[in-house]
Amino acid sequence: MDKKEKKSIWPKAAVIAFLAAGIVYFVMLNVEINLLSSYEKGQVLIAGENIVQGLQITAENVDLLFEAVLMEKSLIPKAAVTDKENLIGSFSVKDIDQGVVLTASMTEDITKQVNYLTEPVVAGFKADDLYQVVSGTLRSGDRIHIYSVDEELDAVILLWENVLVQQVFDNAGSQILPEDKMTAAGRVNIMLEKDSVERFYSELTTGSLRVVKVWDIG
Repeated sequence: MDKKEKKSIWPKAAVIAFLAAGIVYFVMLNVEINLLSSYEKGQVLIAGENIVQGLQITAENVDLLFEAVLMEKSLIPKAAVTDKENLIGSFSVKDIDQGVVLTASMTEDITKQVNYLTEPVVAGFKADDLYQVVSGTLRSGDRIHIYSVDEELDAVILLWENVLVQQVFDNAGSQILPEDKMTAAGRVNIMLEKDSVERFYSELTTGSLRVVKVWDIG
């Protein structure tokens, strides 16, 4: 091989070596990016304490109930909740253990729970006004069926079903939290259609109303 041929080979070899180095660099860069991305962190909310089903989330308690933490993105559930503000005005629909990552299915907005009502209003009654009121065990987030009993006709009529219990208070006027299983309900607030309120209080004064609690088997 003469000197002229050797000179023509060196530039080609340099180009090939440069391209090979570029390919290796590109591959290594992508591997590094993929490794780094797998360890990227994102913010999620976890339960700061054990949260019972039916607990109302308010501006006053949201910071006590939930903590913002960083977690590897590869471990974050798709439906994870990241913003505390979005939780205000909702209820927990299931028990949530401390440390569990909060997902969208664990809470539900109060407006969605009563979306079957066109003009929802809050109606309150004293537990003494209704027979037993499920022995005082009603708590916020519960659902009840309300019946009217006509003893003369020996008839029972379902007036309202799946009525949402909004808040419950004891006889001293203090709100009873869902985790309190002992205190008897003294006053109960429920969500009703505006057009139903007149009949509700009319039936209430006659002493004909009875309440049945919806049992959640889930």
